[in-house]
Amino acid sequence: MSTDDAFAEAYRAHYWAVSRFVARRLDGQAHEVEEVVSEVFSIAWRRRAELPDAPLPWLYAVARNCLANTVRGLGRYRRLLHRLGNHEAAHQQQTVDSPDAERPGSWVHEVLARLSPADQEVLRLTAWEELTIEELAVTLGCGQSAAAMRLHRARRRLRVEIDRMRMTVSVRAGGDGNV
Repeated sequence: MSTDDAFAEAYRAHYWAVSRFVARRLDGQAHEVEEVVSEVFSIAWRRRAELPDAPLPWLYAVARNCLANTVRGLGRYRRLLHRLGNHEAAHQQQTVDSPDAERPGSWVHEVLARLSPADQEVLRLTAWEELTIEELAVTLGCGQSAAAMRLHRARRRLRVEIDRMRMTVSVRAGGDGNV
């Protein structure tokens, strides 16, 4: 199979997986998702001779780098808007959701947000993207034993945060007499 054919096959097989991967990390910014995904496949096209036989973890690694660049750019944009002070997006952080806006399972996102970005990413890659340890290692650019250790430690820290949340909720529930 030629490198062009290998790229075409990778694109057909993994476009939607890469799109979902990016969308989950950009939280609903559709135009940004499209830009990042197009950048991922643009890089894959330029480096099509390097595409591995199982390209999805490699594409995820490229997507992580593209996302990092995008997030840095968005941060610079928000800081600029904040300095300007009169743009709607600059004040978006001050908006408070209504109490009934809580989504099912939002406690999972709350606990996940308490973890470091590195721990969050390892857990997302294995839970959301369903990567194996071998694929996780390729995506993170490390060895399999290091990937397994990162996952183990991230899961342990997640368990600690879940336990903390449960203690906080049970103390609040028991403290006011309404169990």
